[in-house]
Amino acid sequence: MSKLTQGLIIAGIAIVGLVGGFFLNQYLNENQASTIQAQRKVDISTPEIRPDFALKDLEDKIHNAKEWDGKVLMINFWATWCPPCRREIPAFIELQDAYQEKGFEIIGIAIDSKQSVIDFVDPMGVNYTMLMGEDEGISLSQAYGNRLGVLPYTVFVDRKGRIISTHRNEMSFKMAEEIIKPLL
Repeated sequence: MSKLTQGLIIAGIAIVGLVGGFFLNQYLNENQASTIQAQRKVDISTPEIRPDFALKDLEDKIHNAKEWDGKVLMINFWATWCPPCRREIPAFIELQDAYQEKGFEIIGIAIDSKQSVIDFVDPMGVNYTMLMGEDEGISLSQAYGNRLGVLPYTVFVDRKGRIISTHRNEMSFKMAEEIIKPLL
C-alpha cells in the first residue's frame, strides 16, 4: 500500500470522525436543552406524586415524608463536599425564615456521613429539617427525577404532594422564591 493510499484512508477516517462528532454534538445539545427546560417545570397537567420515604435526622429520629403532607416542600439533596451545595444553604435558611409561617418547609437530604453533616450544619445555624440520606439518598434522589445523580438537586412539591418543579445545580433565594410563592 502506497503512502498516498494510506494518507487518503487516514484522511477519510478523520473526515468521518469529524462529521460523526458534529452530529453527535448537535444531538447532545438538543437533548441538553430539552433536559434544562424539563428541570425548570414539570408538566402540571399530569404531575407526579412525590415518592414516600423514611429517613433519620441528625438525632436518629425517623421522619416519614407524610409528616409534611399539606405543606409546600422544597427537598434539597446535597453533600458537604459539594461547593455549590454549601453555597446555597444560607439562602435556604433565609427562605425557611421567610415562608415557614405560610406552610413552607425545607427538607435537606444529605448524601454524606452524619459527622460531616453535623460539623457543617451546626455552625451554619440550619433551621430546617436535615435528614441523613447516605447511600439510600442517592436512589431516593433518582426516584425524585435526578437521573444523572447530580448535586445539588432540589425538588418542589405542592400541598397536594405533587412534584411541581425540579432543579439541578445551585439555587439562589430569588430562584427558589419564584417557584414557591405561587404554591403558598
